[in-house]
Amino acid sequence: MKAMVLKQTSSVEEKPLELVHLPTPIPDIKQILVKVYACGVCHTELDEIEGRVSPSRFPMILGHEIVGKVERLGPGATKFKEGDRVGIAWINWACGKCSFCLKDEENLCTEAKWTGKDANGGYAQYTVVSEDFAYPIPDRFSDLEAAPLLCAGVVGYRALRLTGMGDGQVLGLYGFGASAHIIIQVAKYKYPHGKVFVFTRPNQVEHQSLARKLGADWIGATGDSSPEKLNCAIDFTPVGVPVREALRNLEKGGRVVINAIRKTTPIPELDYTEHLWHEKEVKSVANVTRRDAQEFLPLAAEIPIVPETQEFRLEEANEALVLLKEGKIRGAGVLRIAT
Repeated sequence: MKAMVLKQTSSVEEKPLELVHLPTPIPDIKQILVKVYACGVCHTELDEIEGRVSPSRFPMILGHEIVGKVERLGPGATKFKEGDRVGIAWINWACGKCSFCLKDEENLCTEAKWTGKDANGGYAQYTVVSEDFAYPIPDRFSDLEAAPLLCAGVVGYRALRLTGMGDGQVLGLYGFGASAHIIIQVAKYKYPHGKVFVFTRPNQVEHQSLARKLGADWIGATGDSSPEKLNCAIDFTPVGVPVREALRNLEKGGRVVINAIRKTTPIPELDYTEHLWHEKEVKSVANVTRRDAQEFLPLAAEIPIVPETQEFRLEEANEALVLLKEGKIRGAGVLRIAT
């Protein structure tokens, strides 16, 4: 099979992924072999390539927003049949026995494995996964539309749930890439009397235009003061400053949820009175659980979510990642791997 492989950490601009030919993997006990049709391009890949999140081994096949069809069943696998369309997300496996797993918090499992970090991912023509960590894809989505739902959508849904937002409240979204452009659609559906304020990089015209198209009630730049205080906010950005700015715009008793695995720059020093007093909260999102995917995918079809995608070939993965780092992808970048 063809795969784009990362052999060592590097700057994304050096285009470090190499096209190689590898043996097609064989599914183990209760695993399924998936022929990959599409795989989303995620900020986490930038962190893996540049060393902020280290793959557990090299070489590694990145990619964790995977849509494909079951090609072969491993011994004892019974949840799917050959030809079923499935999705694979960031969480690849968990022990099922620890205190976190027993509370359906597999995302905090110490032994958990992550797709594209601890197990080969979707920047390839085939991959394998435990049948317990694959999800049926609703028919209404094409392969390219479904791919960003598997991380940008699922983790964004978790972040929105963790904000505690209620109808009639004001939500702030800092950054408007793949995840935020999906979650604004969820928020507008679940909280029809609420408002969504979007903050982007200055002069990020394409992202601002998309936010306007998707119903943002106000659009500004990070550093601007919002026209109303935010009851809650989600920071989708890879840098530290938006956390401070979201807290500055936050209403008393509000919560800022940080939807990131790593930050490329530190969160600046906070003034207690201005940024944290009056029972303001900061909460991080640590990956996703099976429950998040199982709840979100049917909801996405019900709304229905309309992901905006920019298509690339597998061989163009390096170019897609550079554009992602530069903030030049409108919506979500997706690799089309099979047709």
